Amino acid sequence: MSSHSTDLDRDLGTTLRQRRVELRAAMSDLELALAAPSNGQAGRWAEQVRAAVRGLEVGLREHIAVTEGPDGLHRELVVAAPRLSGPVAQLTAEHETMQEQVAALLDLVGGPDVDVRAVRDAGTAVLNLLMGHRQRGADLVYEAYEFDVGGSG
Repeated sequence: MSSHSTDLDRDLGTTLRQRRVELRAAMSDLELALAAPSNGQAGRWAEQVRAAVRGLEVGLREHIAVTEGPDGLHRELVVAAPRLSGPVAQLTAEHETMQEQVAALLDLVGGPDVDVRAVRDAGTAVLNLLMGHRQRGADLVYEAYEFDVGGSG
């Protein structure tokens, strides 16, 4: 293992693992909120979903800061493995899409007449996008460093 890989493990790796666990927890909170029964209590259900979406929004913002920041993962990946600049650019572009979908989900769940089915469909789409993004990111880190950030966390 190179000293660069050791540096990633020690510094950025710890932060990545922590943010990864936090983002996964926020995703789980949203999944549970979406799956909760809503019959007769759509307003209360919507409040729980809205709180979960806001938590996810914070986790996503922190994820973006850690990956796109000046000393972030994306810069590190391109420095360590320039051949990965295309996939890194794709991950960066996905951040905007994810933020837009989370904002749209907040709009859907924030109205007075919440369409539970539409919120569940949009929430599931957000979760699917995030799961794929997290896996692609973990695969790139592994490809660049042979370093596992914890695909299940």
